Amino acid sequence: MRTRRKPDWLKMRPPSGRRFTDIKSTLRDRNLHTVCEEANCPNLGECWSGRDGPGTATFMLMGDRCSRGCNFCDVTTGGMEPLDPEEPANVADAVTEIGLDYVVLTSVDRDDLPDQGAGHFAQTIREIKRRDPEVLVEVLIPDFQGEPELVRKIIDAGPDVIAHNIETVERLQWPIRDRRAGYEQSLSVLQQVTDESDIHTKTSIMLGLGEHAHEVYQTLSDLREADVDIVTFGQYLQPSRTHLDVYEYVHPDVFETWRRVAEDELDFLYCASGPMVRSSYKAGELFVDALLREGSSVEEARQAARAAAGQ
Repeated sequence: MRTRRKPDWLKMRPPSGRRFTDIKSTLRDRNLHTVCEEANCPNLGECWSGRDGPGTATFMLMGDRCSRGCNFCDVTTGGMEPLDPEEPANVADAVTEIGLDYVVLTSVDRDDLPDQGAGHFAQTIREIKRRDPEVLVEVLIPDFQGEPELVRKIIDAGPDVIAHNIETVERLQWPIRDRRAGYEQSLSVLQQVTDESDIHTKTSIMLGLGEHAHEVYQTLSDLREADVDIVTFGQYLQPSRTHLDVYEYVHPDVFETWRRVAEDELDFLYCASGPMVRSSYKAGELFVDALLREGSSVEEARQAARAAAGQ
């Protein structure tokens, strides 16, 4: 496939400034990883605002190497190291030092571990909440191979939002995702959270991989059937030449159409949808912040999130 030129709407300024430098220094001092950096997220500079605004950072737990090899992801596969027992406390200390009021925790997949890292994940949630119960914690979790007792460890730790990404439509799960992942398995994780808790659920779909409109609509319908609350849409961007090609750069108007379908027709609480949106994205987090911290109505929270994101 020929190389496609990125359209103007995908151009972003690189992150810079004193605040960015200070946060990066704190992370390095504590030997912490963020998915913002590992995945080369285009919104990194926007989200890392700390005390100067509603700051968000997405910490990647359990190392920077993954047991799976998804063909869209830039995280290195294989060569995992033992877990750092100090990481949960170090993440919680960094949250306090940076001054974050909304934290997203995600992780590599650790199929090599007896509990796939679920206990480590849960301990990090508890450490953050113990230091400051007012910090909102969103977790973007692996599927834990669909094992309910491992998902339950995350639920019992009491995060404010549990996210797990479906990533793409059912037909394209492979070769986009690792063969150990799966459409029904991901839906079952989200359904379990809904069935066993009042925690808000969230997922993300990438566009531009060759999906058809009717498949996207079916995916949204399946997610609502599982009572997922929040969905985000973003453009797939090829991390390197060895990853899957971009099939299409989807126009912003199409993203807006899917936002309207998700919210107005299918009754998701919130949909953040745009070419530069990522699953851990400031606009989606601002919605949750307004809903949970400010006690806003769903419509008020939607408006607050969009206004803050400049939409």
